[in-house]
Amino acid sequence: MGNLLQSLPKTIHASIILTVLLFLGMHFFGDAFAFDKYFFSWLFRYLHVLSGVMWVGLLYYFNFVQIPSMPLIPDEQKPAIGKVIAPKALFWFRWSALSTIITGLIVGYLNNYLHEAMTLGIGSANPKNTVIGIGMWLGIIMAFNVWFVIWPNQKKVLGMVESNPEEKATSARTAMLFSRTNTLLSLPMLLCMVAAQNLY
Repeated sequence: MGNLLQSLPKTIHASIILTVLLFLGMHFFGDAFAFDKYFFSWLFRYLHVLSGVMWVGLLYYFNFVQIPSMPLIPDEQKPAIGKVIAPKALFWFRWSALSTIITGLIVGYLNNYLHEAMTLGIGSANPKNTVIGIGMWLGIIMAFNVWFVIWPNQKKVLGMVESNPEEKATSARTAMLFSRTNTLLSLPMLLCMVAAQNLY
């Protein structure tokens, strides 16, 4: 067991196998469900939540752990963060953001509320469409910030794009402010997502 848990790939593969076995048990030992639109709605909702956990988890890691800790780290140790940890974290951060948006849009499409939600329920007389729509637009704004503001600025900060020290300082501040903006929007976004599923 220790050998399994010491390797992240082995741990993830074991988790996937356990998930598949549990899924098959639910399918064959419960009421067998059809592989129809409802199944795919469930599947993409599962992937949406999984992606969102990774995305928001990394957002909170950056804002609650990495950014506040950087001033406390000795200068000679900071390259380990900038050269090893941050690039890998930003890789998962941006791709989980994109995956969250794409799977969320697919869920909306499969459940026949995508258009009504994207138009904030205007004319639908259904407050659920307005609430889920606000959540979706907040998520889209957050993903836009990740890909088109935070990531381009972080590339300068991490030295992936050539820039002078002044540009790096400006980019670090811009990336931090937009990361904080996403943190600000995360709770209202999650409120709308959960409320739309449970309060309407």
